[in-house]
Formats: sequence, structure tokens, C-alpha cells
Amino acid sequence: MLIDTHAHVNFSAFKDDADEVIRRSLAADTWMILVGSETKTSKRALEYANKYEKGVYAAVGLHPIHTHEQKATGDDYDFNARGEEFSYDVYEKLAQFKKVVAIGEIGLDYYHLDPAADPAALKRRQKEVFLRQLELAKNLKLPAIIHCRQAHDDMLEILKKFRKDYKDIMPKDKAWGVMHCFSGDEELAWQYFTLGLNISFTGLITFSAKWDDLIRRIPNDKFMIETDCPYMTPEPFRGQRNEPILVKKVAERIAEIKNLSFERIAEISTNNARKLFNI
Repeated sequence: MLIDTHAHVNFSAFKDDADEVIRRSLAADTWMILVGSETKTSKRALEYANKYEKGVYAAVGLHPIHTHEQKATGDDYDFNARGEEFSYDVYEKLAQFKKVVAIGEIGLDYYHLDPAADPAALKRRQKEVFLRQLELAKNLKLPAIIHCRQAHDDMLEILKKFRKDYKDIMPKDKAWGVMHCFSGDEELAWQYFTLGLNISFTGLITFSAKWDDLIRRIPNDKFMIETDCPYMTPEPFRGQRNEPILVKKVAERIAEIKNLSFERIAEISTNNARKLFNI
């Protein structure tokens, strides 16, 4: 089996066929974690997870691009991000449901900052909201699913201080979170490993060799796989909407790079996901 550790079937791209997409994935022995980006999509992730006896789980959190209203545009997305005032109480209540296995996705995103606004103020707000959600994850003993785009210096500074402040209660023999959709280099990856985090790979690795050396050398207990659907569609399906069943393409590419069998990569990545998210 496989576990897509980061899917957004709870997003509007799947509004007409979400259950069909989920059932198709489950029929292929592929489980998933549906990840929220603000209150609405976090609630929807939980609603879908609660509809299925097993194989569908939820993460709840406020994505950094939703800490203020802004335009978000990229290669495979274009939307207006709604601004939301973070409520610890709201997310705490959501996170206490049995099917919620993580706080996420949370983090920092400086790529989308509006230069016409006050970038310094927007960054401060993102940092404050991120730290409060890290504390929520700690208090509820849930792992964190972390997003970082063009903000790794600030991210590392926050995480180092957080880990130092709570070193006596942080897990010492297992990861406590994951850097999702990892796109950094090997040096950056090891900095996150040292802080007790895993990294996860998306379809990016199927159309770029940039991460091949990292993947060859990465310890087997440090990585997971994800789609980040509907985005990051792997080859040979680029240009189409991504969905959880295509996480198999990510596992196949890792198997090819590491010269291991697909079955072995499926086993390794699934075990790592089960351990981190207590599935």
C-alpha cells in the first residue's frame, strides 16, 4: 500500500467528484491525508475523513498565504487567498477529532508577498501565526506539516528556537513533523533532519533531476511521499489535475533513483507515514 501524506481533495478543484477520487484511490490501496489551509478547508478535510472507516485522514491548519488577503499565482494555480484571523480555540477543537492526525499545513511563504503592502509586517504576522500553531501541535501531541517557500532562513531560526525551548518534551527517537513538498538542496535537508523533521517528495522529482543525488543518499527513515494534489502533477500526466492515486509515480521514481524495488519504497514510505502520523 501507499500513503499520500499531503492531498487537497478538500479543495474546490474536486468539488464535483471528491468522493469518486477518494474511492478510486482507496480501491488502488492508496490512503491519504487531506490537508487544510484555513478553517473552511480544514473542516471539509475532516468531513471527508469522517465519511470513510479507514484510509482517509485529516490535518487542520492555517496556511501562511491565508494570514492576509492576497493574490496567489503560480504555474498551476491562480486564486485570491482569503485572509483569516487565526483562532487557537477553533483549530484546537477541530484537532481533537479522532481522524485528525496533524496540524497543517502551516509555515512561512514569502513568495506571494504583495510588494505594494508592508512585507515586513506581513512576515511578522506569518511568523506569529506559525509559532502559535507549532505550540498547538506541541500541546496536542500532534505532528506538524510545514510549508516553506523562499523563507528557509527565518524558518530555521524559528524551528531551532522552538526545539531548544521545548527540548525536554520533544520526541527524541522519532520525527515530530515534516517539511512538505521539499524542494531544497541536500544541505538544507540535513538541517531539517537535525531538527527532528522528515521531508516529503512530490511529482516534482518526476520531471527534474535536481533532487536525484539527495534521494540516493537520504536515510530510509527520513522521507515520505505526497501528491500535493491538485498541484504538482507527476509525469506523464503533467497538465492534468493531480490526485492521490498518482502518488504511485513519486514512489516509482524514488525506487528508480535509489535502485530499490517499488515494493520496498512503498513499504519504507508507508512505515514512515504511519510512524509520524500514528496511523
